[in-house]
Amino acid sequence: MQRTEYGTQPPSDQMLGRPPPPLEVPYTKAKAVIPLPAPDDIATPAVDLRDAIEQRESVRNYAAEPLTLAETAFLLWCTQGVRQAVDRMFTLRTVPSAGARHALETYLLINRVEDVPPGLYRYLALEHRLAEESRDPGIKRRVAAGCLNQPHISDSAVTLLWTAVPDRMTWRYGERGYRYMHLDAGHVCQNLYLAASGVGCGVCAIGAFDDAAMNRLLGIDGERQFLIYAATVGKKP
Repeated sequence: MQRTEYGTQPPSDQMLGRPPPPLEVPYTKAKAVIPLPAPDDIATPAVDLRDAIEQRESVRNYAAEPLTLAETAFLLWCTQGVRQAVDRMFTLRTVPSAGARHALETYLLINRVEDVPPGLYRYLALEHRLAEESRDPGIKRRVAAGCLNQPHISDSAVTLLWTAVPDRMTWRYGERGYRYMHLDAGHVCQNLYLAASGVGCGVCAIGAFDDAAMNRLLGIDGERQFLIYAATVGKKP
């Protein structure tokens, strides 16, 4: 045991000189990868920050209008966009994270995005691209069932599914890293609420889901990577 600023706990992997885990889960599937518009090329209306904060609310009813690819890219950039990767050790992003560890990965159930077939995708934040995970026609029903059949999942244009990779955080902070991952999820979802107001969208955060079912659906083991938070997005009616 070692005395640290957080109290007495076993030394972390960083303290022991072990190398950090990868900054992103490798994408190895031989499926479609979709380039996204560069953040600097995405034009969004100006929104007063105070108005966005005062008007923030959860929205569960959405219009049938799809999101554009640029709007989707904007929301992804605002929630996990990488501004700089430093020596493959840590990333500086558009959201805060303890020690710049950024333990989250973003998956998307896409129902209505222009020029993107419906299905399950993952945001490759380091490359700012979308990677196809599944085009199974039943994927929307399975995600909705895994989230306890909340109807706004099927009605949304996009549902964002954030998973946590604990090794990235515990490498530096040990067991305390689990606490920080949940704080990070809150930062990400709050950015989504604020960013969505700039593109005429509503958001509803989701914390109720069947952990085992959703981890199976995403093809993750529930220990080294697990679903931590979700949110639906769609155009306001």
